[in-house]
Amino acid sequence: MAIRFQWCRSLGAADFPVSAYEQLLTQVADATPFNSLAWLQAAEFALLPEQQLHVLLGWQDQALCLCLPLISGRERIGGLRFRVLHHLGFPMTDRIALLARLDAEDMGQALMQIRQHLPHALLQLNEVIEPIGEQSVLSAWMALSSTGERRLSCRVPVHLINDSDRQEISGDPRYKLRRARKRIAACGAEIRRVTPDAISMGQLLRTLADVEAVSWKGEEGVGIFADPRRHQWMNHAFTALAAQGLVRVVLLELNGECISYRLGLLDQGRLYDYNLAFLPQHADLGSGRVLLEEWIRWGLDENWRWIDASRVSLNNSNHQLHERMTGLLEHWRWSFYSWQPDGLLLGFALRLWKSLKPWLGQRKTKPTAATSSSSSKPQENTHASPSDHQR
Repeated sequence: MAIRFQWCRSLGAADFPVSAYEQLLTQVADATPFNSLAWLQAAEFALLPEQQLHVLLGWQDQALCLCLPLISGRERIGGLRFRVLHHLGFPMTDRIALLARLDAEDMGQALMQIRQHLPHALLQLNEVIEPIGEQSVLSAWMALSSTGERRLSCRVPVHLINDSDRQEISGDPRYKLRRARKRIAACGAEIRRVTPDAISMGQLLRTLADVEAVSWKGEEGVGIFADPRRHQWMNHAFTALAAQGLVRVVLLELNGECISYRLGLLDQGRLYDYNLAFLPQHADLGSGRVLLEEWIRWGLDENWRWIDASRVSLNNSNHQLHERMTGLLEHWRWSFYSWQPDGLLLGFALRLWKSLKPWLGQRKTKPTAATSSSSSKPQENTHASPSDHQR
């Protein structure tokens, strides 16, 4: 069946097919709240002036079978500026499914459409999840690119909620949880579950933003409210999602004031643990672990099926869900370099770096090995693992 392509400049445009998009969303099993129009329209509203949105739609008869919203902007790579395309929502979207129901040939045509309409050096799709045991439709773009790369972004711990969660966790995590509960009880703090609606979401977000602002995330500028643009994005997105009943928050309050929280999105029985923060003066309470346990208890009460860390660091992740995980989900980053001169240059630089990286690694380890062998006493490794900058 022949495919027909269409371009839109906005998800809010009169010609954007809202009902067809919602239908496509239900047909993609791995779609997440970050694929929802509520999230993506908020992301569009928060675009920088130098960024433009271009939405590629693909139709077979009257059925929408492709929707790819792309941000076009110039990025500095290696001291030079290149035209780069990203999926709308980058970099604050933790997990997306590609909304495409096309075969390899039609996907190839879609890439040609993108290159004709949006000349670029690099097209990069981040945090993409793929059906287990199936080849990704993005594989068709590899052979059509001057250089292509599929790289693992992270392995996300997930927890399947089951009856064993009604019992106390075993091992070292049990003692950590007990100590944290005792500290919280001793100071008089209390846990509260919140399911906000569109009206109450604004005030709740202001409370969460105030906590994050004085936390280490605020200090380092890595939080979801770190700048006015992100703050605006979160306000629009979570207000719209709260109106749909998808937002959940667990709060730790002391004398009626929030001192720690976890913010999540609940969709089809899966809770996405999106963000957490705590006041630095209460860091020793261990509230994050207790609030994660509260997610699980809430899930038992309301028959949720899964709790996911929506994104973690690829290496040295210290997300507390690792202690409870029953499985892992992989996120992938796909990079496609064009045949334009700047795309060829970037692709060549990537291949050169990959060829040199093993050699450079050997050069770095040789002096270390020589130093270790010449020392009569073993040296203790005092390098601390980087903390997980999970949002």
